[in-house]
Amino acid sequence: MEIRNELLSKFPVLLLQWNRKSNTRKMPWKGEKDPYKIWLSEIILQQTRVDQGLKYYEKFVFHFPTIYKLAAARTDKVYKLWEGLGYYSRCSNLIETARFISKKLDGKFPNKFENILALKGVGHYTASAIASFAYNLPYAVVDGNVFRILSRVFGIKIPTDSTKGKKLFIRLAFDLLDKKHPGVYNQALMDFGAVICKPYPLCNSCPLKNYCFAFNNDQVDKLPVKEKKISIKTRWFNYLLIGHNGKIYIRKRMTNDIWKNLNEFPYIETEKDVPVKKILSKAENTELLSKKSYSIQSVSSIYSQQLSHQKILGRFIRIELKKEIVPAGYKPVTIKQMFRLAFPRIITSYFEKNPL
Repeated sequence: MEIRNELLSKFPVLLLQWNRKSNTRKMPWKGEKDPYKIWLSEIILQQTRVDQGLKYYEKFVFHFPTIYKLAAARTDKVYKLWEGLGYYSRCSNLIETARFISKKLDGKFPNKFENILALKGVGHYTASAIASFAYNLPYAVVDGNVFRILSRVFGIKIPTDSTKGKKLFIRLAFDLLDKKHPGVYNQALMDFGAVICKPYPLCNSCPLKNYCFAFNNDQVDKLPVKEKKISIKTRWFNYLLIGHNGKIYIRKRMTNDIWKNLNEFPYIETEKDVPVKKILSKAENTELLSKKSYSIQSVSSIYSQQLSHQKILGRFIRIELKKEIVPAGYKPVTIKQMFRLAFPRIITSYFEKNPL
């Protein structure tokens, strides 16, 4: 598609003018040159709102001020600090990358784009952010904010999630990049998407409105375009909080499913809401429970957790055993030990309302 040459030159000038005169957005990592802290902030902010990620960034910097500290930390401790942030594969990649840099690279973060991109859990956007912020290398960041800004200003109707669209946006972002000050430019662009060109934008405060295709053609709410629709799967998890003599049975999830490396209780998964009696019958048939060896203490209301492609619904059935029978694959822990471990949000939500 044809891009107006006038706009190609005007865009970075007006963006950087706005950044100097009007951008008051403050972030603890803005202006940071330590690649470790930049990497940490970018991994935490992947698929996470800034207001939510901020407290996690501060916790991680406090507990792990250097990559050596993070690499040496117990895996369970790192997951516990990550608890509630979601997308736990990011945490797994964070630990693996920290240990790789600490052991294989003597704690020195890579300073070339290709080597940064090769790190586990680092994609093109994150590598570009680290390269430009830490090393002032000319790589343009391209994420949802950038898709939104460029599609509206330049009137790009090619879907952002198509192969053709991604290539076009990456090329355009690089053409617009201030090659002498890529870090400043990239941060300004990210701030602009968060403060002005938001999903519901502040068009009257926008320095680009006279040049913006979407604003001048009444298409702000129609851009950017996506071609794929997310299909949401619903799953029912019926948790059995099996206890005996002050201990409760848990295990770590190790399958390649949601919440890998988090802890959980025995549960029965069903396709729909089913009576507690049927859940307990199935638990007996699968040897999670033995007949006539337990009593039901309580049954919770329904709890839910929304993931990107799944909705998890579930209830919690508290059970006290008459004698200790540990289900295969589980281990007994005290309540104190349990709360040192990381659990999915649906479980922590239950305990917030139903303390043991």
